[in-house]
Amino acid sequence: MLSPGQGYGGGPVQPGPPGPGRHRGRHAGRGPGRADSSEPAPEPGYGGARPDPFDAFGADPYAADFAPTGQHPAADPYLPDPFASTGQYSAADSFPRDPYAADPYAPDSYTSDAYATDPYGSAPGSYGAPPSAPPRPPGPPRPAGKAKAGPGGKAKAGPGGKKKTGAGQKPDLATEITASFVVFLVALPLCIGVAVASSAPPELGIISGVVGGLVVGMARGSTLQVSGPAAGLAALVAEAVLEHGLATLGVIVLASGVLQIGLGLIRLGRMFQAISIAVVQGMLAGIGLPLMFSQAYPMADAKAIGVPVENMLGIPGLIASTLADPQKMIAAALGIGTVVLSFLWKKMPAPVNKAPAALVAVAGGMAVASLPGVNINTLQVGNLLASVQVPGPSQFAMLANGAVLSTVLTFTIIASAESLFTAAAVDRMHTGARTRYNSELIAQGAGNTICGLLGALPMTAVVARSSANVQAGAKTRISRTLHGLWLLAFAVLLPGVLALIPISVLAGVLVHSGWKLFAPAEFPKMWRQDRGEFAVMTLTTVVIVATALLEGVLVGLAAGIVLAALRMSQTSVRTEVAGDTAKLVMAGNATFLRLPKLIDALEEVASAGMPRIRLDLTAVTHWDHACRSQVDEFVAQQRGTGEVRVELLRPNTPNAPTPPPTPAAEQEPRADQEATPGPTAQWFYLDPTPVEEYRPSARMR
Repeated sequence: MLSPGQGYGGGPVQPGPPGPGRHRGRHAGRGPGRADSSEPAPEPGYGGARPDPFDAFGADPYAADFAPTGQHPAADPYLPDPFASTGQYSAADSFPRDPYAADPYAPDSYTSDAYATDPYGSAPGSYGAPPSAPPRPPGPPRPAGKAKAGPGGKAKAGPGGKKKTGAGQKPDLATEITASFVVFLVALPLCIGVAVASSAPPELGIISGVVGGLVVGMARGSTLQVSGPAAGLAALVAEAVLEHGLATLGVIVLASGVLQIGLGLIRLGRMFQAISIAVVQGMLAGIGLPLMFSQAYPMADAKAIGVPVENMLGIPGLIASTLADPQKMIAAALGIGTVVLSFLWKKMPAPVNKAPAALVAVAGGMAVASLPGVNINTLQVGNLLASVQVPGPSQFAMLANGAVLSTVLTFTIIASAESLFTAAAVDRMHTGARTRYNSELIAQGAGNTICGLLGALPMTAVVARSSANVQAGAKTRISRTLHGLWLLAFAVLLPGVLALIPISVLAGVLVHSGWKLFAPAEFPKMWRQDRGEFAVMTLTTVVIVATALLEGVLVGLAAGIVLAALRMSQTSVRTEVAGDTAKLVMAGNATFLRLPKLIDALEEVASAGMPRIRLDLTAVTHWDHACRSQVDEFVAQQRGTGEVRVELLRPNTPNAPTPPPTPAAEQEPRADQEATPGPTAQWFYLDPTPVEEYRPSARMR
């Protein structure tokens, strides 16, 4: 009999971790709170007289009082029978066995029990071996850093454990601040340019940029994506202002923001993740290329002509007019110098290259603009507070107008698509946290709602300032939030400082950002990797340049779907004539895209003039309704003539029809028939008519 402080091997039992529920484990010492060797000696008669104080369930598994029948009176169904190997109770022992337990008296418990290792390594000796057995190898160490409760019940990481959720490297505040200033320099001309293109005061564009930074920038969703006035909506905003007035614009933007919040709440944002990388890269190139050509005009203190194609065609005239005006040449020199500096600044020695190139270019441009005799265009910003137009009851009544509601829906769809497509593109620029699409859609809706209340322009995520944020080294939301603060502070407190910044320098910053977005090296790279995706990428870029962002993305998505469908429809069709049989063998995916090829093959076997046609489709992995209907119609027509025997071997699909009953004459295979596959196969649909019954005129002439 074992004492309460003794294991099967004779050594002291170490306390182990509590077992879950009633199952205390297979080995002594692994139960809840087992005693060690310091337990006092058992009292006389110990066993069935009193419960084991160390047994949470009151049963004494080590009881010595056995019933006359040899059965254990207080058996624990979760413990193995330690006396099973002696054979004393083999006939009448109904003790439940543990199928994974080792025989504690087996000569070698290390080989017979694969589950006997103590995972916590708490027992110094073996569990089942005699005292003379070698010590059991230590088990794996306890995992370090298990979660332990901290103040307030929250889990903290222990030493060597995992970091807390959301914990990571501390953000470099200096980098975040410099990145925010770079984004501010990129965002400022964009805000003014989009407002002018939208037939709205420039101050309304700055207000939308401030809301995009301070409101959307602090919201959860994306980490590095920066929002501002929607360049993709500039033409639609100009049309809405012309048709409904500037005062109604706020109501349209507000209603669009509310709809965006609703779309995010019903979790429709994630559907924008299903977009091909070729479409995303084509979208970036389609945004970057027009951006470069449109900003080439402000670099020379000129005004862009209009749409991207017109701007491209007008470059020769721009060069001629610039060379004829000394002041424009100074502005162009500052712009070109900004572009060159942006490319070469990273090659400067440290710590000089730590300062952003855009900041250095702006400082140099301000110095040149302040020189006597220099008369180039600089930023001009009015009073922001005076430009705010809060919608009134008469403007809200315009929502009953069908044309206004149509504009609201258009704004909602385009703004949501542009923001979330941009999120997919920005996520591919960095390795940080991914965008939460539904949360980002709600954040964009909240920003547009506030813009609408202030009578400002609609806002979306903007690729140009987002890419500038990533390239500047930002890692958190601090940079994009601070950029909105810089916009507000400079526009309200330091308008005189903004008036010293040359327009051509800011245009040069945008030209550099456009080149980064265009990324011409990606086109030959995509050509080498996948020419089909290269075609999708190029088509997306061309359509965006020729039309607009949304149209180009939709065309690119459609092209990507067609490409995927063509590649999924890889079908092999082979025809041959063997003896008196014209055969058609088809393999792969048979979809409607390959229907012309299938029809040609069916006509070829029909025109062979053989008395028997065999259509072997067993290697077809998928066929759609169009191909299935075409095959069924062909079989019905050929069998309807009564001159041709048609054997159809269908694909092994669950919906394949069962074979028709076979006449007795066909039960025995003839010499002119193949033995397999036969009529008993579930996928074999055989024409039961004997060949002899067909007219001889159908045979090969």
